[in-house]
Amino acid sequence: MKEDDKEFLIAPAVAIRLSGTGGQGLLLAGRVLAQAAAIHDGLNVVLTNSYGPEARGGASLSQVIIANGDLDELECEQVDVLVCLSQQACDVYFDKLRQDGLLIVDSTNVEIVPTTHVVELPITRIAREKCQNVMTANIISLGVLCGCSHVVTLKSLKSALRAVMHPDLVELNEKALQIGYDTVAAFIKSIPENTRAMLTRDFSYVREWKPE
Repeated sequence: MKEDDKEFLIAPAVAIRLSGTGGQGLLLAGRVLAQAAAIHDGLNVVLTNSYGPEARGGASLSQVIIANGDLDELECEQVDVLVCLSQQACDVYFDKLRQDGLLIVDSTNVEIVPTTHVVELPITRIAREKCQNVMTANIISLGVLCGCSHVVTLKSLKSALRAVMHPDLVELNEKALQIGYDTVAAFIKSIPENTRAMLTRDFSYVREWKPE
C-alpha cells in the first residue's frame, strides 16, 4: 500500500440495536455491550439510548456502534444487527436492518417475523425456566448476540457484567449470559451448514482489523 493511500482506509464498524419495551433492561444490556467492546476489547464505541414516556411498557432501545478506528457518525440510518425482544420492536425497527444484517428475535414475544433469515429463540421463556427470572432475558440476548456474531468476546462481556452489575446479581447474570451463548451455539449446530451463513454473521473482523 502506498503512503498516500492510507488516508482512504476506513476502519470497519458494526451498528447494533437492542430493542423492546421499557422494563426489559435494554439500556443496561447496551451499557454492558458498550463496556465490553470499549474497555475490554479495546474498540471505539458510541452508545445511544431511547425510551418512551412510560417506565414500563413503552418503546425502549439501546444502540451501540462499535468500530476499530475513528467513528465519524453518532447515528446511523441502518443497523447491522437488530435484536427484538417484543413484537412492537420488530414491527417498527425491522426496516432499519441492512439487507444482509443479522436479526435476532425473542420468539416468546415475537410471533410475526417479516423474514426467514432470522435467529429465533424463546429468550424470555429460557430466562423464566433456566434462571427463574424473566429479567435476565436481556443478558441472555447478549449471550445469543455474542454466540452468533462474535462482535465482542464472551470473556469481555463477563468482565463488563462484573463491572456494571451489583455484586449480588453477578452470578445470576453470568449464568444467563452463558446460557444464551450455549443456546445459540446448539441452535447453530442443529441447522444445515449452508443455512448457517444465511442466519448468522461473523463480525470478529472488527476486533481483528489492522491497517496494512
